[in-house]
Amino acid sequence: MQLARVTGTVVATVKTPGLTGVKLLIVQPLDRHLQPLGGQVVAADAVHMAGPGELVYIVAAREAAQAMPDTFVAVDHAILGIVDAVTELPESARGPAETSRPDAQARPTKAPRP
Repeated sequence: MQLARVTGTVVATVKTPGLTGVKLLIVQPLDRHLQPLGGQVVAADAVHMAGPGELVYIVAAREAAQAMPDTFVAVDHAILGIVDAVTELPESARGPAETSRPDAQARPTKAPRP
């Protein structure tokens, strides 16, 4: 799973039958500090509630296809949830793999709205 911010919508009047009624949204994947990571992608809204500006979590590839009402429909990314808040654990509470990374810092983060 990966955090992402919904940045727009896609209107498609003709879709494959498995996507009928499914909203398509443009999302910007984010890193652990909620900064943009890579390019924007189109994601199918499996929760039927996400909208522009919201912080969501997405999955890609086979997991995205399985998240849809008609499983294995042709999607590359799917929105699985809307995020209310993000909080990182303090460094003392992390395992050795996390604390040995140079970018590991105690950083509580609230999911800001744009």
